[in-house]
Amino acid sequence: MDLHSLAVILQAALSPNPDERKAAEESLNQFQYTPQHLIRLLQIIVDGNCDMAVRQVASIHFKNFIAKNWSPHDPHEQSKIMPSDKDMVRQNILVFIAQVPPLLRVQLGECLKTIIHADYPEQWPSLLQWVKHNLQHQQVYGALFVLRILSRKYEFKSDDERTPVYLIVDETFPHLLSIYNKLVQIVNPSLEVADLIKLICKIFWSSIYLEIPKQLFDPNVFNAWMVLFLNVLERPVPLEGQPVDPEIRKSWGWWKVKKWTVHILNRLYTRFGDLKLQNPENRAFAQMFQKNYAGKILDCHLNLLNVIRVGGYLPDRVTNLILQYLSNSVSKTSMYNQLQPRLDVVLFEIIFPLMCFNDNDQKLWDEDPHEYVRKGYDIIEDLYSPRTAAMDFVSELVRKRGKENLQKFIIFIVEIFKRYDEATVEYKPYRQKDGALLAIGALCDKLKQTEPYKSELERMLVQHVFPEFSSPVGHLRAKAAWVAGQYAHINFSEPNNFRKALHSVVAGMRDLELPVRVDSVFALRSFIEACKDLSEIRPILPQLLDEFFKLMNEVENEDLVFTLETIVDKFGEEMAPYALGLCQNLAAAFWKCMNTAEAEDEADDPGALAAVGCLRAISTILESVSRLPHLFVQIEPTLLPIMRRMLTTDGQEVFEEVLEIVSYMTFFSPTISLDMWSLWPLMIDALADWAIDFFPNILVPLDNYISRSTAHFLTCKEPNYQQSLWNMISSIMGDKNLEDGDIEPAPKLIEVVFQNCRGQVDQWIDPYLRITVDRLHRTEKHYLKCLLMQVIADALYYNASLTLNILQKLGVATEIFNHWFQMLQQTKKSGVLANFKREHDKKVCCLGLTSLLPLPADQLPGEALGRVFRATLDLLVAYKEQVAESAKEEEAEDDDDMDGLQTDDDDDDGNGSDKEMGVDAEEGDEADSMRLKKLAAQAKAFRPDDDDDDDSDDDYSDDEELQSPIDEIDPFVFFVDTVKALQASDPLRFQNLTQTLDFHYQALANGVAQHAEQRRVEIEKEKLEKASELATTAL
Repeated sequence: MDLHSLAVILQAALSPNPDERKAAEESLNQFQYTPQHLIRLLQIIVDGNCDMAVRQVASIHFKNFIAKNWSPHDPHEQSKIMPSDKDMVRQNILVFIAQVPPLLRVQLGECLKTIIHADYPEQWPSLLQWVKHNLQHQQVYGALFVLRILSRKYEFKSDDERTPVYLIVDETFPHLLSIYNKLVQIVNPSLEVADLIKLICKIFWSSIYLEIPKQLFDPNVFNAWMVLFLNVLERPVPLEGQPVDPEIRKSWGWWKVKKWTVHILNRLYTRFGDLKLQNPENRAFAQMFQKNYAGKILDCHLNLLNVIRVGGYLPDRVTNLILQYLSNSVSKTSMYNQLQPRLDVVLFEIIFPLMCFNDNDQKLWDEDPHEYVRKGYDIIEDLYSPRTAAMDFVSELVRKRGKENLQKFIIFIVEIFKRYDEATVEYKPYRQKDGALLAIGALCDKLKQTEPYKSELERMLVQHVFPEFSSPVGHLRAKAAWVAGQYAHINFSEPNNFRKALHSVVAGMRDLELPVRVDSVFALRSFIEACKDLSEIRPILPQLLDEFFKLMNEVENEDLVFTLETIVDKFGEEMAPYALGLCQNLAAAFWKCMNTAEAEDEADDPGALAAVGCLRAISTILESVSRLPHLFVQIEPTLLPIMRRMLTTDGQEVFEEVLEIVSYMTFFSPTISLDMWSLWPLMIDALADWAIDFFPNILVPLDNYISRSTAHFLTCKEPNYQQSLWNMISSIMGDKNLEDGDIEPAPKLIEVVFQNCRGQVDQWIDPYLRITVDRLHRTEKHYLKCLLMQVIADALYYNASLTLNILQKLGVATEIFNHWFQMLQQTKKSGVLANFKREHDKKVCCLGLTSLLPLPADQLPGEALGRVFRATLDLLVAYKEQVAESAKEEEAEDDDDMDGLQTDDDDDDGNGSDKEMGVDAEEGDEADSMRLKKLAAQAKAFRPDDDDDDDSDDDYSDDEELQSPIDEIDPFVFFVDTVKALQASDPLRFQNLTQTLDFHYQALANGVAQHAEQRRVEIEKEKLEKASELATTAL
């Protein structure tokens, strides 16, 4: 396609007619891979005679094509761009980057970033020389622009990946220093000069972000840079040309230069100028920085801050960075001594006013309360906020230098409270009171543990905070709720004061002003956590939930959902009447949040975070009503659309949370519905496509499907779940690119199949054993070896004769058993087994080995029989010891719990809520609570032990809660019954076996036999107790 035809198509892509636009886009897609297409696009972009709109469309198409095709994601995939075209682009893009208008430069910059990240230095070694050459000639802006992109590639790189930076710094920094020197000497510099200095600052920032380049360790070189930075820091920003609009003003070139200078100096100070953080070779640099520069920077910063004090302008980000520098100086004696003479002015005339409510706050409160709320609870905003930095400074000051400053600051705050109380309504300093309350809230941790303030907190709240719940000024009502929440956990000597605050916060949820309602909900969370007598809240729970969801319809904020989670957590099964309504409201809120997030197209926007919060809250509700399975049937239709949609690529941001809901729904529902089964293919597809990192989470619901709906798993042919599972497991276990850790859930799933489908999946034993043995040969990680060996143990327990035949047919039987016995004999320094650490692991091995004992001599010769018998005895002893140890630990925990309950009983101030919980735990259905513990532990269960640490004491992970069909099988009873059957069926073989045992193993065999009989009695007793409990419950 020639240049003119391409320009016509690009023009058509701008057409208001959708059909013309679509046709143009199809033509572009059709010709995009033809040779020279990229070159023609670039020609149009740089053609000054071409229509600007067409050039812009060309630049966007150029950028998108390069982003997608310059460097294929798959290293084996052939590039769709010809090498000659790539060479042509690389040669020309550098020439034009500085010549095109800023609108197009942004797009070309993105292209350059893609190309540099893919090609430098290997495919583009000449780039650095081009930069160096142009820094010395007329193309300075273009060279700086390219160097900024190049240096940014290595900003976060460390160790070997960082090596190219050294050459970049060596080749370019002398020229940068020379350019910078000339620029700062220009009298009445233009805005273009600011752009050049800003680029130099950004290059310097990227180059020193993680590590000081060796060149800068030269004191003369470093001093030359610092002189320039301090010059720019001290020099007033030109008044002429400053925009009036504060939003545009903060992005003005010279203020950007000031910001980047402060940013660099902060980085040098906090990362490289702190003696405590430095390794020995950098200590000299840190000492030099502290001695020669840290104090000078502090003086410059204090002078800059003074601009605010006298009513001048300083951008928020610059103020924030300067206050961070001051906060970092508080703990350093020399810096604190330098700060001290000016500290009172800084603290009371700069820091405190920044903490007070101001004109901008009022404007935003009145004009856009939603934005006011968003900014108040946005972590990103905190990075730029002078108010947050001011609070941090005060907190650091009283934490590190409290003796000299806490009392002084509190006296100042009390004086404000006093002036406020004494003033008439029209003259009350409302904004200063707001700042004083913010300070009291920010210092709560310090005040709660420091006398005499600690004993005065309740009086302070009653006197100075609670009255503001009814203030005529909205921002003070909001601040009162926030401060009350900060102090909700203190011990109130007068319960009525706690009650009053709680009810005021609840009333605040109905305030006319949105920010008051939001702050009240957040404060409520603290009050609910601190509340000892839930009867305070119980009567108003329905109205409270109602107000809560009204607010959720207005504001998308994850912190709102945390409050709901706290309520659900605190009330547990009492939430049952509200569970369906809560889930419906949360589902509606979820969809609303997702729609907002999609519209904003940002994964970390408040809508996306609130969506995650909604799902987490749904999980909390499902957990709280886990003993009421009928509710799950009612809730399922509400949650199904969420699960169906979010188990696809649409749900990647919330995948883990959705899987947790699927886990609850498949575990606690009375039965797994066909609708729920329809989610199986979605999870399998996700796993095959992109969700391998979520395999441990997907394992939990897949286990539930197989173990709780076994018949459907086995009989359904459309879809064929058995085949689907095999396709997925064989693909993952056969993938040589996957690490051992990635595939750990696969053998666990095979175990689920073998144990739950015993006698019904003979046809799958062979294929599953083949891939297990194959992966075992390639496995390095001990934990995965154990899991794979357990698959063989499970197969033996499933059908020992069939399994052994398959292993012999594969020619690996001897090798596998030798390896298994070797693993069973390995111990740690402490004497415990190095492999098969969990009780479950040992039990599986016991059952697998025991299942070999009845096999005839032609399958298991006498020598092999003796070896299996001895290994099983050793394993049973280890299992017995571990079970006894676990029981002892559990008993100790129970004793601790009883001590806690006893303390509550003796507590006169107690209201009995903890005691009631104790009674509930005793009277509740233990089996149900165990089911809940099982599901909660299930995800943990699939987490490997730290098996590489031979000295680790954490031998037994907390996944013993895992339920499986073998839970009902006692390995001692199973072993003794199997041996008795062998004795009855083949007395001679049995006699030969016992004669080969030495005294040690005969003693072990007798001990195991005695323990088995003891276990029979205990099992019978447990059955009777369970039957009795069930009968009592039925009554």
